[in-house]
Amino acid sequence: LGRPGYLTLGHGADLAGDTAPEALAARAHEILDLAYVRGVRYFDAARSYGLAEAFLASWLETRRPAGVVVGSKWGYRYTADWQAQAAVHEVKEHSLAHLNAQWRESYALLGANLKLYQIHSATPETGVLENERVLERLARLRAETGVRIGVSLSGPEQLAALEAALGLRVAGERLFDTVQATYNALEPSVGPMLATARANGMGVIVKEALANGRLTERNPDPAQRALLEGQARRLGARPDALALAFVLREPWADTVLSGASTTEQLESNLEALELALDEEALGALGRLREEPAAYWEARSRLAWS
Repeated sequence: LGRPGYLTLGHGADLAGDTAPEALAARAHEILDLAYVRGVRYFDAARSYGLAEAFLASWLETRRPAGVVVGSKWGYRYTADWQAQAAVHEVKEHSLAHLNAQWRESYALLGANLKLYQIHSATPETGVLENERVLERLARLRAETGVRIGVSLSGPEQLAALEAALGLRVAGERLFDTVQATYNALEPSVGPMLATARANGMGVIVKEALANGRLTERNPDPAQRALLEGQARRLGARPDALALAFVLREPWADTVLSGASTTEQLESNLEALELALDEEALGALGRLREEPAAYWEARSRLAWS
């Protein structure tokens, strides 16, 4: 909701070309209003999501909603210059200087509303989980401000990164209060480790439960789409609700993110809360599972729109 281009099937069609900042701000507020009325209380942003933090901050200022928890993330810099198609949309940097700069930017917008601050996409190659200066700074932020510290994961090495994050201690205390990871019917490999993280007291946030649109009626694979639509139709739902219900059934999943960019999509997403999956549906969704390397390779080929 914070930028005109994103790595989700059909995102550009959802925005229908109305991508001026003022239009996206109004759209964001409309969807946030509906989410709040329907009981959503966690809202997730990042420095790299264009103007997402600014849109969220203005909504919080005008609505003053009670009981809201806001999470944001540092580590990527938005570089697309408000273009839906750009050569480079975001650049990752997990340095101490970048953490300090992005923390100041996030806090200036969100202030005391910011309850959770996460490393954005802590993949092994950046070395952020071994950077003692960064980890110590995150621990100080928690001690000085009360903000919780989280780690978000991405890529085929999610499992290794989560294992490393679980073992991290700074001054004898566990650093990470939460983990945010990709888990869905196509890529469920990190599930057992997420259960372990939850058992060890970490909050679990699931992202990309719809696999960037592949677990909706927009799936370009005819066989996968037919399976999803057939099971959804049998249960009186849409494919997105089916896929979200697959994640929501997990006892360790504290929060499951919706990436809705229209109010209609959000309404459909929320139907997952009332959808019980039977053995036939679970068996069908289980047949969609891909090897992690294949899943992430397919994700890398998705076009920004």
